[in-house]
Amino acid sequence: FELPFPRFFPIFFSTRVFYWEKEEVQNHSRPYMAYLSTMCGGALIKPDWVLTAAHCKKLNQIEVTLGTHLRIEKEPTRQKFQVKTAVVHPYFNNNTYVNDIMLLKLNASATLNKYVSLLPLPKHGEDVEAGTNCSVAGWGATKFGRYLVDKMRETNVTVVERNVCNSASYYEEIRITEHMLCAGDPNGDQDTCEGDSGGPLLCNGIYRGIVSFGKGCGLPRKPGVYTLLTKEYLKWIQGLIEDY
Repeated sequence: FELPFPRFFPIFFSTRVFYWEKEEVQNHSRPYMAYLSTMCGGALIKPDWVLTAAHCKKLNQIEVTLGTHLRIEKEPTRQKFQVKTAVVHPYFNNNTYVNDIMLLKLNASATLNKYVSLLPLPKHGEDVEAGTNCSVAGWGATKFGRYLVDKMRETNVTVVERNVCNSASYYEEIRITEHMLCAGDPNGDQDTCEGDSGGPLLCNGIYRGIVSFGKGCGLPRKPGVYTLLTKEYLKWIQGLIEDY
């Protein structure tokens, strides 16, 4: 039995990044993207809330950068925040990555502009049909074991039927639940990888998932696995935001 590999770097870094065919996105064309100091991605869903993966909480202190295209170079469009409260899903399992979802409450509200904007949550938490084309962006590695990239990149992936993903030649030893979604490329040419964890998966322009884990990066029949934004998660998110 081999445990799933999170898409964030070992120790306290984050692993699922785009593999192989990842293209640099146009500068600041994904203004909802957040970069976490734990080397993860995330999405700004409210001026003071970022949605990401639970396994990205590797340090007590997390810094969030918004309005950035370059990971290292300091751009004037950047807005930096400390995380006031990190709320991991109460039933997150660090071995199986079930409920791999976390909300970050920032210490101040972001100033919304053309470089920093919100990514709307889906109105309904229905499943995503197999064969649906999706896109995912981040600063993750372009090959397993490599460093993160400096410029934000994006790749296109296709949703895989859940029962196929649970079959012997895919992820038989790891159960892909109804709260997860598999997406990749049949040949393994397009995938997320180390450093992409927590980033948003968009299908037909709608926020549908969160980069979670995989087996290596860009391997045939080992598509990336995402936390699916189901109606249960949407209810949990809404309730938390209202409570704070």
